[in-house]
Amino acid sequence: MLTPPLTGQPVSRLEGRAKVTGAAKYAGDYQAPDLLYGYVVNSTVTRGTILSIDVSRATALPGVAAVFTHENRPRLAWFDIQYADMDMPPGAPFRPLHDAQIKYNGQPVALVVAETFELARYAASLVEVICEPEPFSTDLSKNLEAARPPKVGIATFLKPPPPRSKGDFEAVYNASAAKAALAFSHGTEHHNPLELFATTTIYEGAGKLTIYDKTQGAINSQLYVGNVFGLHYKNVRVISPYVGGAFGSGLRPQYQLFLSVMAALELKRSVRVTLDRKQMFSFGHRPPTIQYTRFGADANGKVNALNHGAIAETSRFEDYTEVVVNWSHMLYPAANTKMDYLLVPLDVYTPLDMRAPGGSTGLHAIESTMDELAYQLHMDPLELRLLNYSETDESLNRPYSSKELRQCYLRGAEKFGWSARQPQPRSMRRGNKLVGYGMATGIWEANCLPARAEATLTADGRLLVSSSVTDIGTGTLTVMTQIAADAMGLPLDAVTFSYGDSKMPFAPIQGGSFTVSSVGSAVKAAVEALRKKIFKKAKKIPGSPFENTRLEAVHFSSGNVVLKSDRSVFMALDAVAASEKNKAIRVTKMSVPNVLKLKKYSRATHSAAFVEVEVDEELGVINVTRALTAVAAGNIVNPKTARSQILGGMVWSISKALREETIADHRYGRYINPNLAEYHIPVHADVHDLDVLFVEENDTVINALGSKGIGEIGLVAMPPAIANAIYHATGKRVNNFPIHFDQLL
Repeated sequence: MLTPPLTGQPVSRLEGRAKVTGAAKYAGDYQAPDLLYGYVVNSTVTRGTILSIDVSRATALPGVAAVFTHENRPRLAWFDIQYADMDMPPGAPFRPLHDAQIKYNGQPVALVVAETFELARYAASLVEVICEPEPFSTDLSKNLEAARPPKVGIATFLKPPPPRSKGDFEAVYNASAAKAALAFSHGTEHHNPLELFATTTIYEGAGKLTIYDKTQGAINSQLYVGNVFGLHYKNVRVISPYVGGAFGSGLRPQYQLFLSVMAALELKRSVRVTLDRKQMFSFGHRPPTIQYTRFGADANGKVNALNHGAIAETSRFEDYTEVVVNWSHMLYPAANTKMDYLLVPLDVYTPLDMRAPGGSTGLHAIESTMDELAYQLHMDPLELRLLNYSETDESLNRPYSSKELRQCYLRGAEKFGWSARQPQPRSMRRGNKLVGYGMATGIWEANCLPARAEATLTADGRLLVSSSVTDIGTGTLTVMTQIAADAMGLPLDAVTFSYGDSKMPFAPIQGGSFTVSSVGSAVKAAVEALRKKIFKKAKKIPGSPFENTRLEAVHFSSGNVVLKSDRSVFMALDAVAASEKNKAIRVTKMSVPNVLKLKKYSRATHSAAFVEVEVDEELGVINVTRALTAVAAGNIVNPKTARSQILGGMVWSISKALREETIADHRYGRYINPNLAEYHIPVHADVHDLDVLFVEENDTVINALGSKGIGEIGLVAMPPAIANAIYHATGKRVNNFPIHFDQLL
């Protein structure tokens, strides 16, 4: 009997029990003998020069081991490239405690190390920093004249610039039968994962370290530490098995890693540095962005002119970019296009990828403009999108590797009940509440990166698979175990997947919805290579029934090698292992995407979101009462964890559209709500009826699994769908996120 396939099955999270019982250990949970604790002193000046730092009151306290500043830090790497990481934008990376220059408000200027966390925090309050302030600018809207094109760097490979203009946009737009011209603004957002950022560095002597770090890439942190501190990579082990949320904030090494390692090396003791919630507002964020659109269509609704521009914030030392304006031409082909993307350098920390970076910003502008166009044409918004549907990516003149967006539209609309929508704004009511229906399209890139995995058959017939990939809460452990089990024809409990350790085979940072495609392909390739090796050894065993048999004639099932033509002919995997004198059989395999093949296609995940809102006519209070997201993402390895990912993105959509914003006082260049009391995120009362629909999609191009990522796609379509539903309910189009109730009164 063949082992039933596990891919495609709703397997519960393998790590679920450890997390809900508290057994899971995070970066700040690990203990070590004589562990010291570090607390960071942050600048209250936005830009300037440190004139002096008085640490005497702090160092006088019993139990304070040291206070590190730019004046007494150890010698470190000099060149920018040595501070590089896998997600580094063009420019010069930030160097903690590098010199006396203050580049942004909240910059770390000192580290206090003490015997307890409480003592370190108290001692930090005694450090006196005197600065000479300098003029600064932190307000994007007041500095638009400084906007310029972004610099080009390695990151441009994954974040390409806008496509070149086509045709004669101005002439065709002006002559269009229907025109929509809108402006949009998005405020600053911070990631705010539940787990605080922490690094526990275990000092093991002679420059050897074991580091427990909150990161989305163990090898990324390992390379950073090795390069900055001049350590051999083999002597730097980074472990990150559990990550309590990151959403992009762990893609780059944050300064607590640098400070923890520096202190451990200098003091020759183990050191933990934990950032508090306020300090987590002192590094990367989703940048505020201003957008403008002009879409034109003929009298039949065919889009013929597209203009989408965006101006975003970056720091003065790095050019962080997002793919904001590229999506419109991918979704709605037009013969005449004009796309622009500019940056404004400001006195802030470099922005950082935040779930669906660029996509969640750009799709709001695109899909709300399409909605406006539909109303001008007196056309159903869904009908307009179907009319402009394309099987090809006109921006690159390539076909899609697969595209089932049309089915997302049709099946999603049917399940949601879109046909019950009344066309006119303010035409639907429920008691004293205005009711609105809105919909929008979602798209996100489907990438696949090189990755490596190791597969081992133990003496007792168990399969061990390993990769350095982290699991940021997406269910990576479970999905990789499913892939490995299927590849070897074993039940789930016969497979162990190990991860989150830099000593394991290479994996890229986890982010951008490419982990299953990349690492999953490597796991599949490694197990298949192991299967081939096992079969070769099985053939050589004296009396083997497979002596003259080819690999293609057998399959692996239920812990056995089985002849396809006669299932009574088989050999147990543990028997093969026993023939090796109980030595493990091991294979390491690299999975590399076929770049030449992939370049012939555009690769994307698609979705359609449908939303119902209620708006209190007198108070303006908005409730998202019902929402559905239909997704086409290739082969869904685990529908249960995939559904959870989409639902998480939908909750975040409510947050982005209606709640979430970091507010700055630009007089002082600082954020004024760096806490979860005033930084508003959805609570249970904000979340009502959410549903997910997966549309079948067969992609034979993208990778060996036929899988596309789903981490981002749940977030990109629903925010504009919420905005469009609010317009349908109220007749007022609000293009600023988050939407506040007072804007509707």
